[in-house]
Amino acid sequence: MSILVGTRDAALVPEAMRGCGAVVHADRQHVTVFVPTIVAERTLANIRDNGQVAVCFSRQIDHRTMQIKGRVREVREAAAEERDVVMRYHGALTDGLAMIGMQRSTLKPWNAWPATAVEVEVEKIFSQTPGPNAGEPWTGGRT
Repeated sequence: MSILVGTRDAALVPEAMRGCGAVVHADRQHVTVFVPTIVAERTLANIRDNGQVAVCFSRQIDHRTMQIKGRVREVREAAAEERDVVMRYHGALTDGLAMIGMQRSTLKPWNAWPATAVEVEVEKIFSQTPGPNAGEPWTGGRT
């Protein structure tokens, strides 16, 4: 899955960055998204300003895509034990992008660690898969 994290500043100027992993909590109401700390300054500033975030999860091979929107509940340095989640995601993203023709050598240098953990309380879920239902609220079926 490709993960894109979207925020906006006080003037409604959007900011987007690539996430580097995610974990859905057992309650299925919260998701922790990891962002590479070294390039997350604007995203984190926007979160501190208004607490809003949108996160898109898209499968490269067929573009099946979901978007969550919600309120940030916590921002913290990712813990050492979460590094495995981030590095497994990086490997899986590399594999997925290689399947569609990207060269692995261009993907290895992407920043992934250290990461910042952003816990999101999910308020809305949307289907964003290209097609007639794109942008519609997700009702639990296929997108």
